[in-house]
Amino acid sequence: MRAIFETFLVSLRLGLTSFGGPIAHLGYFERTYVREKGWLTHEEYSHLVALCQLMPGPASSQINFLVGMRRAGWAGALSSWAGFTLPSALLLYAFAVLAPKTHGPLLEAALHGLKLVAVAIVAQAVWGMGNRLCPDRARTGIAVAGLALLLLFGGAFAQVAVIVLGAAAGVWLCRGVTTASGSQSSPVSAKAAWTAFAAFVIFLLGLPVLAALAPGGLAAMADLTYRAGALVFGGGHVVLPLLRDAVVPAGMMTDDTFLAGYGVAQAVPGPLFTLAAYLGAAAAPAGASPLVWGAVALVFIFLPG
Repeated sequence: MRAIFETFLVSLRLGLTSFGGPIAHLGYFERTYVREKGWLTHEEYSHLVALCQLMPGPASSQINFLVGMRRAGWAGALSSWAGFTLPSALLLYAFAVLAPKTHGPLLEAALHGLKLVAVAIVAQAVWGMGNRLCPDRARTGIAVAGLALLLLFGGAFAQVAVIVLGAAAGVWLCRGVTTASGSQSSPVSAKAAWTAFAAFVIFLLGLPVLAALAPGGLAAMADLTYRAGALVFGGGHVVLPLLRDAVVPAGMMTDDTFLAGYGVAQAVPGPLFTLAAYLGAAAAPAGASPLVWGAVALVFIFLPG
């Protein structure tokens, strides 16, 4: 129980202070989980980052979830997710309900300063990981080539392609490389893994059917947020346009309403996927509970990952 509570508190601190988006989160996590807490080695953390970059959905939230699972099992994973996610989700839900018209120049300046600090944190994390993970020409060459490809092409598919090419290059150039981390044990059984995969497919195929039976209803919100979380690679910045194309043309909200939430999502700490809490609450029809709609949208956008 103590480990679960500690995991929640550490994640809550990250959820309250991790400004700058998913890339910045990796820097915050590396500093907290590797250097401060020692819950992971540098190699273990790098393995988690590589794994989650290959998966659809919010990579930073997935990493945080897995850290919690390694620390305290499924309860630790859920407490870690809640601690990191709830601060920004509650802020965005409150914005959807209260709909403040102005933010004020002082607040905007402060938030801009926090984003600038996040840049420094990312740079420090990248420099430190680079020194440890690229100690020779072969590994430095793979990293530089990957960076060049991302700068040239960009986009979610380019990220996946670079990761796959990096794995192939590692097989070719790094066969003799060993790390101090040893084998990576998994806290999840094969049965649990297959059950999760089956649930993923069932939701992916079943929710569109339910949404078609009740257009514009709660099932439709669950369907569009689940598909966004299940089919998008590249993190929060990639999923936001997809969500806009799903909710605005469908008449769930105006473009101005969506853009207002988008702006706030950029300013608050924590994962950008918590924009779903705003979208659910803002799209709730008259007589429906914004809290229920926001909660459903929030849970279903994170559920696939």
